[in-house]
Amino acid sequence: MPHPGWAHFSFDGIGTSWEISTPSRLSGEHRRGLLATVERYDAAWSRFRADSLVADAARSPGRLELPAEAAALGDLYGTLYRLTEGAMTPLIGSSLEQLGYDARYTLRPSGRPLPAPRWEDVLDWQGAVLTNTVPVVIDVGAAGKGQLADLLSAQLRDGGYAEHFIDASGDLLNPGPEPVEVALEHPYDPTQAIGTIRFGAGALCASAANRRAWADGFHHVLDGTTGAPVRTVVASWVMAETAMVADALATALFFVDGPRLEKEFDFDWLTAYSDGHAEFSTGFEGALFS
Repeated sequence: MPHPGWAHFSFDGIGTSWEISTPSRLSGEHRRGLLATVERYDAAWSRFRADSLVADAARSPGRLELPAEAAALGDLYGTLYRLTEGAMTPLIGSSLEQLGYDARYTLRPSGRPLPAPRWEDVLDWQGAVLTNTVPVVIDVGAAGKGQLADLLSAQLRDGGYAEHFIDASGDLLNPGPEPVEVALEHPYDPTQAIGTIRFGAGALCASAANRRAWADGFHHVLDGTTGAPVRTVVASWVMAETAMVADALATALFFVDGPRLEKEFDFDWLTAYSDGHAEFSTGFEGALFS
């Protein structure tokens, strides 16, 4: 554990496991408050729930008023949609469903890969308001878990728990300033590591093709322009100031190289490619095993 002796609060939320560590045990009231935040986020953004807010967009055209965090999420997705030339998109949900990653978790493709609809053709995202001109399946999984970690961290600080550590199934948020050393999971063998990294105040998030894989070589990182899984990159890691940005950029690295993203974002990164080589920023130098 990154902080021996701390108390730990573990739970499941938005389809993954969470652990929040604090120097002293969280009160029952604080725990209930955190779980309520997770539930509110899931009720707004989950494409796996028929009663979620975004589920309305999948049923019919219309106008959605989403929680305040939608504004930052939309701005980030808009930037990365532009930088990846449409490959990274919040409209990837229909493409995932086509390949079997649907609400029933059938994990059986129902046809050939389906490109996502072009954002500019079907969706207007202004602040916390989304207007869709046709039914669309919105999926913000590339940044949503990170944003929820940031929201929970802010809630902990407001509740008097300035010191804490959040582990969202391997995506980590450390308000710092004490550095934490963690292992970087091998993209082909989760029991092994390819290196270690120390990070202080900020977030460390990863994306890997092996985390959600099924059928004959399918995984959850799809290119929105083709609807097919990315084959050139197998894993990525990002250190950034917020978990939302780190989470999103870890996915963006599957489509755009690190130096291109560095022109618009302040972060450190490592990308592992399917041909066996890796590229990384100076913040990751010395962390990889030989």
